[in-house]
Amino acid sequence: MRSTYCTDLTAADWLLRSAASPMRLITFGPAGFEAYGRLRFIPDPTAPGQDEADADLPDDHPFDLDQARRALHLLARFTATPQECFFCVWDGYSDIALPPTVRRGPLVELPHRRYALLRGPLSAIDTWADDLGDGGTIAPPALVWPTDRRWCFVSDVDPHWAGIGADRAAITALTDDPHLDVVPADPTQPQPWYR
Repeated sequence: MRSTYCTDLTAADWLLRSAASPMRLITFGPAGFEAYGRLRFIPDPTAPGQDEADADLPDDHPFDLDQARRALHLLARFTATPQECFFCVWDGYSDIALPPTVRRGPLVELPHRRYALLRGPLSAIDTWADDLGDGGTIAPPALVWPTDRRWCFVSDVDPHWAGIGADRAAITALTDDPHLDVVPADPTQPQPWYR
């Protein structure tokens, strides 16, 4: 395993101290970044009441984890500490088997969510499915941030997108990547949502 579980949760204290509302915190991360964006795993809904299953996707549409991996590799250019990052795993994922000792805690507790905390290089995202799953398709990390906290990547279980807070140059690099569907976002405003 390229990342290891942490019992010392102090690295997540900045999340707990954030002035962000509970929903904003678990979908975009802490307040205070210069810019925010949404990595759309699937396109936004086009009609009220639309189901995610109604999204018209090509057969070769990339999995959420593959899209998250590409975004995180790009974000590596915008931190001085890519070898020292933190990853949160929501304890409610059914496709990630947290060891019983980890499930018992301590866990990072944010409003409406509890997470196991892992520490490792950002490149640990490359072996995420093998390290935490059975090598198949699993969910991306719920939160990722480097030690220098230059950005925060948040992939909550409910929305069809991941929220990203960073400096403007990082968000621009994400929106300019032709292999990612990232759009600028204002986390203080309502976001598109499937029913």
